[in-house]
Amino acid sequence: MTSIITGQPGPTERAPAASLLRFATAGSVDDGKSTLVGRLLHDSKSVLADQLEAVEHASRHRGKEGPDLALLTDGLRAEREQGITIDVAYRYFATARRRFILADTPGHVQYTRNMVTGASTAELAVVLVDARNGVVEQTRRHAAVAALLRVPHVVLAVNKMDLVDYAEPVFAAIAQEFTAYAASLGVPGWGAGGPGEDPWCTAIPISALAGDNVVTPSANMDWYGGPTVLEHLETVPVVADPARDVARFPVQYVIRPQSAEHPDYRGYAGQVASGVLHVGQQVVVLPSGRSSVIEGIDALGDPVDAAWAPQSVTLRLADDIDVSRGDLIAPATTAPSPTQDVAATVCHVADRPLRVGDRVLLKHTTRTVKAIVKDIPSRLALDDLSQHPAPGELVANDIGRVVLRTAEPLALDAYAASRRTGSFLLIDPADGTTLTAGMSGEAFAGAGTAPVGDAERGV
Repeated sequence: MTSIITGQPGPTERAPAASLLRFATAGSVDDGKSTLVGRLLHDSKSVLADQLEAVEHASRHRGKEGPDLALLTDGLRAEREQGITIDVAYRYFATARRRFILADTPGHVQYTRNMVTGASTAELAVVLVDARNGVVEQTRRHAAVAALLRVPHVVLAVNKMDLVDYAEPVFAAIAQEFTAYAASLGVPGWGAGGPGEDPWCTAIPISALAGDNVVTPSANMDWYGGPTVLEHLETVPVVADPARDVARFPVQYVIRPQSAEHPDYRGYAGQVASGVLHVGQQVVVLPSGRSSVIEGIDALGDPVDAAWAPQSVTLRLADDIDVSRGDLIAPATTAPSPTQDVAATVCHVADRPLRVGDRVLLKHTTRTVKAIVKDIPSRLALDDLSQHPAPGELVANDIGRVVLRTAEPLALDAYAASRRTGSFLLIDPADGTTLTAGMSGEAFAGAGTAPVGDAERGV
């Protein structure tokens, strides 16, 4: 268990060496997200000499005495001119203890969709707060999006502590307010406890500009006994046991060499989305419902006894049944029920509004089917988490509920049970533009991690 005030990790919360952590930064405008990322890269010695030289040159051109570390991520000309982040900037770096993929996301309300993009695959979100301003509307918005996307961990980075004289009461008050808001999000097990009991949030007081508690412990905050941002990123537990999840295998490609060496080979290639599959296991192919047994598993050309997420493998079945791209192979005992009626929470990311009656393409894992928007029951107001009924349409950056009818059945899980097989995209059939990112089932409430039935999926 981790304390939101001290940020101290428990004795069993140590990550194995060289594991991978995907994380995203979020927060309101000018809270210092890009500066924090730049400080992480600079102080962890992850910046090449020519990159740092280019940043120093650009900083001098803008009249700054020292290097503006935000320029390490704000690479677009418009970003540098305005001093803001517009697009998601991805950076890759590593320490001796872990590898990282980070997404620096914009803070403006109109770029909420970019934050959704960056956080959709993240295992941790760093939400920055300006210590002078405290928790503002955009802070609550980004925390709600992180909860909506089921991001497993959140770091509350209270930035610019140097501008409030490194005062502990300021930090404690902000941490307390953020914890109370996290509790109101209603996700079971997230934000449910008080300070010192919250398993979702870890609060760290920092100054990204001065480097306090980013990579190096601060000499100005001796009252804080928790980890630095980098130490927490290196040690937060992210490696889950695949055996705890139900197995899902979306078929990406059917392999039929029909060669002299392999005249009868028929394999189904793809990536294990979740869980573990093993030879001899009884499985069902969805949406057809035909059953068979896994006769063999090939990984990198060699036969293996088992495969687990996120390995890419080829399955061989004992029976010659009709299996094609877009089908889902799952254990017979825990297979989802295919449905053509989908109720979901969505984030609209396109400039074109989404309206009732719109005909779209729905892409779920490797399967794409035609669909129609039957209803838009409500739009979510992220400032107070209220539902505005019958909005009529969803515009860019809106989050709301939709009801869809698909032309073909889908083997869809609840998003709360599986981020991979519970998510989907709505696509404009005319030009292929991504319209909406969807999450099957309820937004914040109710969902555990076990397989769910139709009622729990909101179908």
